[in-house]
Amino acid sequence: MNIIQTLQQAVSAVVQQLYGESVEPAKVIINPTPADFEGDYSIVIFPLAKAARKSPDVAAQEIGEALRQQVVDISDFNVVKGFLNIHVSDRYWQTFLSESLNNPQFGRQPKNGSKVMVEYSSPNTNKPLHLGHIRNILLGWSCSQLLEAVGYDVVKVQIINDRGVAICKSMLSWQKFGEGQTPESTGIKGDHFVGDYYVLFEQKIKEEYTQWQKTPAADTAFEGRKKAEQSREDFFKEYKNKWFNDHSQLGAEVRDMLLRWEAGDKATVGLWRQMNGWVYQGFEKTYGDLGVGFDKLYYESDTYLLGKDIVEDGLGKGVFFKKEDGSVWVDLTDAGHDQKIILRSDGTSVYITQDLGTARMRYHDFGAERIVYVVASEQDYHFQVLFETLKRLGEPYANGLYHLSYGLVELPSGRMKTREGTVVDADDLMTEVIRIAGEQSGERAEMDGVSPEKQLENLRKIGLGALKFFIMKVHPKKKMIFNPEESVDLQGQTGPYIQYSYVRINGLMQRIEKEGISLDEAAQYGPILPQERDLLLAIHEYPAKVKEAAENYDPSLLANFCYDLARKYHRFWHDLSVFNADSSSARAFRLQLSRMTGHVLRSGMGLLGIEMPDRM
Repeated sequence: MNIIQTLQQAVSAVVQQLYGESVEPAKVIINPTPADFEGDYSIVIFPLAKAARKSPDVAAQEIGEALRQQVVDISDFNVVKGFLNIHVSDRYWQTFLSESLNNPQFGRQPKNGSKVMVEYSSPNTNKPLHLGHIRNILLGWSCSQLLEAVGYDVVKVQIINDRGVAICKSMLSWQKFGEGQTPESTGIKGDHFVGDYYVLFEQKIKEEYTQWQKTPAADTAFEGRKKAEQSREDFFKEYKNKWFNDHSQLGAEVRDMLLRWEAGDKATVGLWRQMNGWVYQGFEKTYGDLGVGFDKLYYESDTYLLGKDIVEDGLGKGVFFKKEDGSVWVDLTDAGHDQKIILRSDGTSVYITQDLGTARMRYHDFGAERIVYVVASEQDYHFQVLFETLKRLGEPYANGLYHLSYGLVELPSGRMKTREGTVVDADDLMTEVIRIAGEQSGERAEMDGVSPEKQLENLRKIGLGALKFFIMKVHPKKKMIFNPEESVDLQGQTGPYIQYSYVRINGLMQRIEKEGISLDEAAQYGPILPQERDLLLAIHEYPAKVKEAAENYDPSLLANFCYDLARKYHRFWHDLSVFNADSSSARAFRLQLSRMTGHVLRSGMGLLGIEMPDRM
């Protein structure tokens, strides 16, 4: 039991003793004392004043006196405007530090017997992973680690979108313009190679559309427009999709290729397998470089026909209904949505049909009581409809579904567009931040004497740490702009700033080992100074912060905690001497405190997928 839980129970008991009123310990509000007041923790007395039938200040004074007599770990207290500020004894903090240092699982919870599935990444096989995917992947990976840290058995999955019109565009483009080239023959990474042909297809389709607009057929289409005031330019912007389906030669070839794939044409399926194989090799390299992975891969080519059994179930339960044309729908108007089609009149499925079937299949595969979908905010409505439909169907996991919706991520130059080839590939972005980290390290010349191989490894950790932290520190639902230069800044709220604290601590630990310094006198140190207490309070908060981040599916809570802890350590380092402390007990205590800070920084950043370098 930590000091906050002790205080909550003690306050509950004291209120019962003094005023004869029952208060649940969990409802006693305790927060860290603000910096401009004296104390470690502040108890909010206002909700208790009613039970006391006294003013908040009087009640706070009475409760404080009783607590000081009954709780050995309270050394003093003060009352300020209805808040009871508690000073925790040095003895408690000494014991806490010692026990924490001897607990390799500090911040983690025991297994709780529950299983949760996290779906993230889920790319298309017509292009490489890009900056938007990186935010998705990092959120999914970190949430997986956080959920595991608080006791869940976590299954990490992705569904790869490996079929459809977009995939056929890259296939047709390579078939028509590739001249037999391969990733091996060109030296281009497989996913980039295929993505280049997708961009080439869009260039070719643009050329074809431009030429078509000069034809009599285009004139006829324009003359038949519904908006008489619409300009020719605006009309053809809106008409492009209809032109692609009704007039485009390349469009007709793409649709024909998709039909041949669905019919199982041997040559088409062979080409599909070959090109997807190139992409998968590229994906695996990117995932490896990011330090992430999956327990199970699902493919849309296997799942796109799923859901037909759920349709029958829904019709039988009266959840779904048929219209006159034979199409199947669900009416969600009473839940604030609309009527949603589940099956077309020709018996073919739509996206939600697949998702209904995939959810059931995954439950049968793993029995996860909770499923977290990491998908951008553009799909908010889709998941609202999906989850409501699964609840009405009575699926056993329906109440454990969560959409981790996240905002778009852009570069300072603006939004990226795959079709125009302006997307920043994940690989290129990782290379760029590592390059910037190398430039900054070269300017400081602090890796002198380190082998070239070790330098590269440290630069990789710094660069990727900068990239990951910059993205993870932002609340998932917020849109964000990623600035590579800013992310690597050692002075800002960045990953390298936190890594530098750890490297500094790591240097101290190496010196302890090298010089054989004993830390046995740490328990004799006192009184604990404000800078030391700040660190202890932050470290004490770590397990609760991990739990909070996991419960809210919000890694930014942990990212900002790590930054705050690093900031407190920088202040501690600046204000107090460690190796040249006034006494051997002060040195031993501060070295132990430094070691524990390093443990928490490494653990917390690790839950964000960020590795710590040895040197910077």
